[in-house]
Amino acid sequence: MSDRSAGLPPSRVTAVLGPTNTGKTHLAVERMLGHASGMIGLPLRLLAREIYERIVKQRGAAAVALITGEEKIVPARPLYFVCTVEAMPLERSVEFLAIDEIQLVADPERGHVFTQRLLHARGRFETMFLGAGTMEPLIRRLIPDVEIVTRDRLSTLSYAGSKKLTRLPRRSAIVAFSTERVYAIAELIRRQRGGAAVVMGSLSPRTRNAQVALYQSGEVDFLVATDAIGMGLNMDVDHVAFAGLRKFDGRRTRWLHAHEIGQIAGRAGRHLRDGTFGVTAEAEDLDVDLVEQVVEHRFDPIEAAEWRNARLDFDTLPDLLRSLTVTPGRAGLSLTAEALDETLLRRLIKDEEVARIGRSRGAVMRLWEACQLPDFQKTTLDEHARLAKDVFQALTGKRGRLTDDWMAPRFAFVDRDDGQIDQLSARLSAVRTLSYIANRPDWVHDAHGWRDKTRALEDRLSDVLHERLTARFVDRRTTALMRALNVREDAFAGVAEDGEVTVEGQVVGQLEGVRFQMEKGASALEDRTLRQAAVRAVTPEINRRLGQLAAEADEGFAVTPDGAVLWRGVLTAQIQATPTGADPFSPSVRLLGDLGATPARERARRRIEAWLASEAGRALRDLRRLKQAVESGALRGLPRGLAFRLIEAGGLIDRRDVDRDLAALSQVERRTLKSFAIRVGVHSVWLPGLQKPRARHFAQAFVTAPLIPASPDLIPAPVEPPSPRLLSASGLRHAGRWLAPVEALEKMAELRAANHGRLSDEALTDLGWSADQAKQLIAALKTERARRPDKPGAAPKIVKDSPFAALAALTEAPTARPKRRRPRRKAAS
Repeated sequence: MSDRSAGLPPSRVTAVLGPTNTGKTHLAVERMLGHASGMIGLPLRLLAREIYERIVKQRGAAAVALITGEEKIVPARPLYFVCTVEAMPLERSVEFLAIDEIQLVADPERGHVFTQRLLHARGRFETMFLGAGTMEPLIRRLIPDVEIVTRDRLSTLSYAGSKKLTRLPRRSAIVAFSTERVYAIAELIRRQRGGAAVVMGSLSPRTRNAQVALYQSGEVDFLVATDAIGMGLNMDVDHVAFAGLRKFDGRRTRWLHAHEIGQIAGRAGRHLRDGTFGVTAEAEDLDVDLVEQVVEHRFDPIEAAEWRNARLDFDTLPDLLRSLTVTPGRAGLSLTAEALDETLLRRLIKDEEVARIGRSRGAVMRLWEACQLPDFQKTTLDEHARLAKDVFQALTGKRGRLTDDWMAPRFAFVDRDDGQIDQLSARLSAVRTLSYIANRPDWVHDAHGWRDKTRALEDRLSDVLHERLTARFVDRRTTALMRALNVREDAFAGVAEDGEVTVEGQVVGQLEGVRFQMEKGASALEDRTLRQAAVRAVTPEINRRLGQLAAEADEGFAVTPDGAVLWRGVLTAQIQATPTGADPFSPSVRLLGDLGATPARERARRRIEAWLASEAGRALRDLRRLKQAVESGALRGLPRGLAFRLIEAGGLIDRRDVDRDLAALSQVERRTLKSFAIRVGVHSVWLPGLQKPRARHFAQAFVTAPLIPASPDLIPAPVEPPSPRLLSASGLRHAGRWLAPVEALEKMAELRAANHGRLSDEALTDLGWSADQAKQLIAALKTERARRPDKPGAAPKIVKDSPFAALAALTEAPTARPKRRRPRRKAAS
């Protein structure tokens, strides 16, 4: 559009120049809305979408059009047009026109488009160019009547040096220059810091906006991005870290220029909040002079703008090629290098079929349009040339359009949302190509219908890609917990009635009694975060429960045979048992868990120990009474020694071990033992009261050895003999190869005595033993004397009526006088 419209004064041309964070784009939008109509050209589709949505909120969707290569939202009578620079409909006349990031006139690939807008695009009343201060000399040379307005940065930018990725401050953006590097850094940030959002220029606006929302909301504190964030994308970034200082610019891999570093680093800080920048990962520390340039925004001025002839000759293919090589012939302009569209044109005109078709002016124009198809998929030159040729042949065919038969199979190929990030990204790139084609109404039959289909598919794939990116690079639970830890007063934490503990809606574990069982994290970071969040969430509740436990009545406690102490039915403490058996009357317990105030935990532990001691007095009453008699001196002499052995063994001993003492007891002493509920059997001496289920279970809780299952039958003895305390607590005796119930052994003795030392079949059935088992038990229970072999040199036993009987009678020694039996001693007084 020209500034020389009939009857109107020349358009006022203003260049607003300055570093990032000077509010240039905001100023342009406000100026545009002050006019009745306007148009703004932006360098990125992402940025165009952001500005479009901002204006829609102020003026309504009916007043604003969005026009990019892949997307067109044009209401019936729009007043304002938000576009990418390449897609600006310059045939429309508007009062205000603005071009953002005008310094891109020096870009090798797109610069000629920005130069054309700088030289020829004008609003009727006002034109505004926004960009870096490096453009001032060139703009003055190319537009003599321009008004230059310089703006200072609203905040300070400083250099923070080199930092490890794991040491970067919160609200940092890490910049890398390849998709693979972005993904690798995002994966590391997820493992070490909880997660990161990902922003790249290749993402669709919908995916990009969803990822930015993750970051802006504070759900993640890190952003991993390409240099796309340098083009005016507005985010609350406090620190920018360069993970590399080299990029591939489409032709070669080169070092970043100082002004490029400044453009990206300038995203740190927002409005009046200062920002910092630095390097990380494998990037080397920046040179002092380079840092000074970035901090002070002092860069070498842009000397020339890329230029390509906009008045192309479409008479013949050679004429078109020749017009593309016309030199600018003006100071400050430089003929741009061969772009992709020109490269495709030179390749396609060598094709005989294309050359044959492209003989008319209309065909040449169509061929040039097909060559300008963007390579969103980043395919090889041959593949992209084949696609351009297909488009050209369809446009010059009988129907002059791309039909449904051409669009449908390509659409169907990408109409699926399975797969991982790379597959979804590739499909989105293919959809962008179809969207670009569908937004050319002169190319496609039923362009409106295909435009709706491709937009809907792009939205669906964008949502799925966002989900995949989030699932891969964001640990939602860890980030929610970290956010809760960083904002203490706003964190929502609670303990449900069933003990489920949540922080910021994320389940972090289960509270059982006073023990918190934390869920296992997927990484060391998550474990640390869970721990911190758990302490904050459950410590107050645990302190309250510890207070309740310390004041609990006896009825609120219980103990299991494995030494677990239950409080209100929940495992709360563990008895400090030993292999040989701890003292149940002086118990020691370990309170489970480690959260809660130390004094409160100590009071709760002492309360449990006090209950165990009193419960021992009830469950092991006979043993307790016997122990008190020994400690007080009420029992003396032989009964005291026998009682002591019973106490040490837990209430059950082998009679053979105390047979001599039993034989020496007086009648009074025997009655004394009986008064303490001690039973003296044929094979054992024990306290029958300790064989009741309650007493057994309680006694077993103080022995750490594996419990012996309760059974009236014989149990095979383990290789390692059980301790006496465990046998006592189980009511068993160790007899050879078997563990047998003490009552069963005494019953066997009674049955043998009633049958003259033999066990009948009925007796074996009554006992539930086999004859072989009974024989083994009887042999194991014999006295030491009965099991002892004859001494060497002892006289052989003479069999009656044998030949040696008479000889034995002749040599028989005189009958020895019988010994006088020692009288029983009187019981000790």
